[in-house]
Amino acid sequence: MRLATYNVEWFANLFGNDDELLLDDAWSGRKNVTRAQQIEALGKVFTALDADAVMIIEAPNTGRRQNTVTALERFARAFDLRQRRAVIGFANDTHQEIALLYDPDTITVHHDPRGEETGKKGSVEAPRFDSVFRIDLNNDGDEDLVVFSKPPLELAAVTAAGTRLRLIGAHLKSKAPHGGGSRDQIMRASIEARRKQLTQAIWLRARLTAHLEAGESVILMGDMNDGPGLDEFEDLFGRSSVEVLLGEDMFDPHARLAFQAHVPATPTSARFHIESQGRYLHALLDYIMVSPDLMARRPSWRIWHPFEDETCWSFEEVRNALLTASDHFPVTLDIDI
Repeated sequence: MRLATYNVEWFANLFGNDDELLLDDAWSGRKNVTRAQQIEALGKVFTALDADAVMIIEAPNTGRRQNTVTALERFARAFDLRQRRAVIGFANDTHQEIALLYDPDTITVHHDPRGEETGKKGSVEAPRFDSVFRIDLNNDGDEDLVVFSKPPLELAAVTAAGTRLRLIGAHLKSKAPHGGGSRDQIMRASIEARRKQLTQAIWLRARLTAHLEAGESVILMGDMNDGPGLDEFEDLFGRSSVEVLLGEDMFDPHARLAFQAHVPATPTSARFHIESQGRYLHALLDYIMVSPDLMARRPSWRIWHPFEDETCWSFEEVRNALLTASDHFPVTLDIDI
């Protein structure tokens, strides 16, 4: 079975208020890419992936006049994808949902959130992901009240072979501050964003621990917006969000490699254009982490990077589609389940 995670930049911009694909020459949101060009590129990428399930980060919007599931299933029909059913969890107000597009012949899933629904009062016991988490991160007696702008998607899954899984899709908050201000204001905003992201990771890690202690097979997939050495605040907090999520038991080979000392080069999963410098920044942001029991199921990971993966580089059509479709590249896990 092949599972994938894929952050699709500006996916919501490709659909109208009726959830129909906008196959036209208007700009998509990606630099110098029209909506028709991005849609065609995404069709090629999803076809090439041929995954049984794709955790889509920044999926189309759910709101008063749009529906994520309808949009994704229409996208699947347009390209005759076998991943033709979609599911989301708690919708958010960012126009960037988390959704799973999957093949119902090989896997069945349903939204199955865990934890207490707290309302504004919050809880220290890792509440439901659409609730409020109370945590004293600095041990200074003052509790932080933390919410997810994009609540992780929790799914109960059963494969056609009968394997039961907990699938969690996550998109942790970016650490980059937005807007102007003085250097001190930007610094404070950056530290606060970093603090919020770390507390989200602690909250998510508590859920992982609960599943592991219950003896459940669990896979965490998504864009963690973090990794070793990505900003100057890592030393301030002592560890990255990815380290928190991995703990001592979850495994992702790309993450483990990145955290090894003296490694001359590490894999990357995203490529961002830095216009002011006329160059591209490469980073490892996207992960698929698995529980220890799944390591016996012959897992194999792959980042579909057009410049780092030999097969992607060799096939020009796939290479160009990956570059056009998004600023992130898919990560896949092939596993015997």
